[in-house]
Amino acid sequence: MLKIDQQKIEEVLERWADKIYPSKEEFLRTLKSKRLVFYHGVDPTAPQLHLGHSTNYLLLRKLQDMGHKIILLIGDFTAQVGDPTGKSATRKALSEKEVKQNYKTYKEQAGKILDFKSFKNPVKVEFNSKWLAKMNLTDVMKLLSNVTHAQITQRSMFKERERNNTDLYMHELLYPVLQGYDSVAMDVDAEVGGVDQTFNMLIGRDLVKIYNKKEKFVVTTPLLENPKTGKKLMSKSEGGFVALNDLPAEMYGKIMALADEAIIPCFKFCTEVPIENVNKIEENLKTNSTNPRDIKAMLAKEIVKMYHGEKEAQSAEDEFNKVHRDKELPSEIEAFETDKKIYPILDLLFDSKLASSKNEAKRLVEGGGVAIIKNGREERVADWKQQIEIENEMVVQAGKRRFVKIKMK
Repeated sequence: MLKIDQQKIEEVLERWADKIYPSKEEFLRTLKSKRLVFYHGVDPTAPQLHLGHSTNYLLLRKLQDMGHKIILLIGDFTAQVGDPTGKSATRKALSEKEVKQNYKTYKEQAGKILDFKSFKNPVKVEFNSKWLAKMNLTDVMKLLSNVTHAQITQRSMFKERERNNTDLYMHELLYPVLQGYDSVAMDVDAEVGGVDQTFNMLIGRDLVKIYNKKEKFVVTTPLLENPKTGKKLMSKSEGGFVALNDLPAEMYGKIMALADEAIIPCFKFCTEVPIENVNKIEENLKTNSTNPRDIKAMLAKEIVKMYHGEKEAQSAEDEFNKVHRDKELPSEIEAFETDKKIYPILDLLFDSKLASSKNEAKRLVEGGGVAIIKNGREERVADWKQQIEIENEMVVQAGKRRFVKIKMK
């Protein structure tokens, strides 16, 4: 029997788990009786992990501390297939080179929460290319013989595609089976993942019963969503997220830019602030007895502290207040060198990487988000066709947090 605090594990599951299959009661009984092997998988479709992933890692760290074995699976093979979960259209295929580049720092990022260096019980990293890349056609046919067409096509997102006459490719139907086989190959006892992965994880549960003749628990974690709109707060594919390896100032600023209604979900799922304190914060917000901006600043500082330490968190807060409250320029501004004396504003924003495209640059200008700062005087750019007279040491601002200082060659 493992030494386990019943109340503590109940609190952990209440906070970071959504549903447990086949049941919470059976899971708790097994959890106390033996050391289980848990895994969480992530497809490297982007170079960064984000706060949405942290819910899984916080839960897994608690289980690791209780003595259970944890595997972080990097889906380097499945990332090249493409998870159709939540997608109304087929994902763009990634090359092996792109996938390798994306997962380059995953261990370092997840290591902000998970313990990969523990002497007694380190988290293990696996790659599913280890078994999936070795499968031949006979292996694939045997695997597919364990899953019915009805099982796969009952998935709501696939039905939605069919209703909308949107193409549904065979590799997308195969994806849940490949992910499910990961559980078989690693012979795990349980899988932890977001509620949006429930279908894939349950396919794995079925396959473990068939291949390994045992039960596999599925523990789903809540998605980090805006409770007002229901939209994801963190999305790699849609580009809006707080990355676990963001620099302190960038991380702080992104959190301060979140909608007020995101405060409580982020406190609850992305921090270890005692839940009774989170409940008090929620009550204060509901009764308007506190300023949401002040609470969001507490959240931003807490999260930056988790990933970068107390000193960096304080510096990020001071820098944010300097720029946004006191209306001063940042202490450090990246330089952009040019020999041009006249620069079209859209070209300037794109070339200096203040905008990822000319279209984004145009939107920034039209939204009043671009300013030229010379000798302490700020002038907003109102016309996207404007030609900017370049001066050494002038500063260009795009949005609230992006600045470059011009250096004449």
